[in-house]
Amino acid sequence: MKIHSVQAFPLRIRRNEAYLGAMPPGATTESYFVRPPYRALYSAYFETVFVKITTDEGLTGWGEALAPVAPEVVRTIVEQLLSPVLVGRNPLDGGVLWNVMYDLMRERGYYGGFMLDAISACDIALWDLRGKILGQPVYQLLGGAYRDSVPCYVSGLPRPTDEERVELALEFAQKGFSAFKLAAGFGVKEDAASIGALRDALGEDSPLLLDAHWVYSLDESVRLGHILEELNTAVFEAPINPEDIAAHIQLASAISVPVAIGETERTRYQFQPWLVQRGADLLQPDVGRVGISELVKIAQMAEAFNVPVAPHLSVGLGVCISASIHVAAAIPNLFMLEYQPPVFELANALLLEPLICEAGTYQLPAGNGLGIIIDEKQIHNAQS
Repeated sequence: MKIHSVQAFPLRIRRNEAYLGAMPPGATTESYFVRPPYRALYSAYFETVFVKITTDEGLTGWGEALAPVAPEVVRTIVEQLLSPVLVGRNPLDGGVLWNVMYDLMRERGYYGGFMLDAISACDIALWDLRGKILGQPVYQLLGGAYRDSVPCYVSGLPRPTDEERVELALEFAQKGFSAFKLAAGFGVKEDAASIGALRDALGEDSPLLLDAHWVYSLDESVRLGHILEELNTAVFEAPINPEDIAAHIQLASAISVPVAIGETERTRYQFQPWLVQRGADLLQPDVGRVGISELVKIAQMAEAFNVPVAPHLSVGLGVCISASIHVAAAIPNLFMLEYQPPVFELANALLLEPLICEAGTYQLPAGNGLGIIIDEKQIHNAQS
């Protein structure tokens, strides 16, 4: 059996509300925008890239890259650089094919960013395809499931005031969810007040995570970290610019709240110094940026340092979500998996059978490979 074709489908899907809530003043649907105090580009649309790999016997595997902006870039890389080296190869040669793809542009410095996003989409598709060829779910191919369901935390709470965020969290608490992550970074005093409001409303037993979106200096992070200690906060995510490992090392040694990083990194090589130098207490690789193969290797490397893993899962749709669930089930050092309710709803709209997340846990998808069936009609309708 050989790979016959590799296709990439960039999608742009309009929703009533943009990711992380309403768009900032002056933003339009015609261009990307910055959402202060964050510095990254955002889109009014949900954007992603699906990859479909088909064998000469007609079997298909689906992958997805986390591509919230410029998904056409990933499509170009898949079609012009990766497809030619995959077509004609044995789809069971997963490790070999990952290295073949990685080596194409490695010596030119393209061992991150869009290049690895594209490789990750193909890697996920190959795992899905191998599962279908061998008649096994992906988690079984990874060595088996440590858990029958995957614990998760509700992420973001995209409302403009503390009162509204608390109200939203309480709504999910009534549905059986107990862990929550706040999209923060609005100032030390403001973030502390927001976490304090959630703690008062939810009680001492609810794990609370704070995502600072890389906006703070070291001094600000230490000050906020000590306040988060008093509020029994479970995780302090992305506090300082991701390039500054030294500052994260100092922060991690100065506070008892676990410091989390990882959505910016792509490979085990990029995560290694964080572990060796003790710059992070929790790793958050995103399957849409690292793929299944690297996510498992990163988790195994972290295990040797007694560091847990909480796979990042933001705007990736059905393929990314299912792939994340499979890996989360198959690694021993899982913390929790992220759950984005609006994204999850959209993801299920592109599947013929929905994924299930209830009462604080994801159910493992049933079936071979990733256990999902893509609604290809919807995919073609949403192409950008």
